[in-house]
Amino acid sequence: MTDEQAMYAVSQGDLDKAAILYERYKKTLLNFFLYRHPDRENAKDLTQQVFLRVLRYRHTYREGAVFKTWVFEVARNVFHDFLKQNPISTDLTEIPDFGESYDDTEQQYQYLHRALGQLPDVYREVLILSRFQNMSYEQIGAVLDLSVPNVKVRVFRAIQKLRDLYLKIDNQ
Repeated sequence: MTDEQAMYAVSQGDLDKAAILYERYKKTLLNFFLYRHPDRENAKDLTQQVFLRVLRYRHTYREGAVFKTWVFEVARNVFHDFLKQNPISTDLTEIPDFGESYDDTEQQYQYLHRALGQLPDVYREVLILSRFQNMSYEQIGAVLDLSVPNVKVRVFRAIQKLRDLYLKIDNQ
């Protein structure tokens, strides 16, 4: 059963099919929230809220729509509502210190994570969706309400800015 078939069944009242979607998307959405805000407990709560909204707003799902695009629109709305209620920093530059035991790969990961945290949210968001969630530019455009050329420009600029930030951190 495809995601779209499962969601269509949910939209028609077969709420048991929501469990299929939950199992398929819980890790993806948790990671989406962790890339936006590093608090694991909040990320878990936000993931749960997405699925509550999926059930609550199931009637808005249109047959033939790409479920992944639709659920990420819901996730973005959940995250923005969270930020309105909890004005917190979304700065991801604070990451755990691995101490003396990390190798070059872990150090590069730290630098990349710091650089990603310093990106403006509009650039961080397109990178998260394109590189970490493997969404197509068309899907990202649907989620962010942008044209495909605008998505491509944002991704290009985001990668440039990320590279510059990474090199700056690496040279410190």
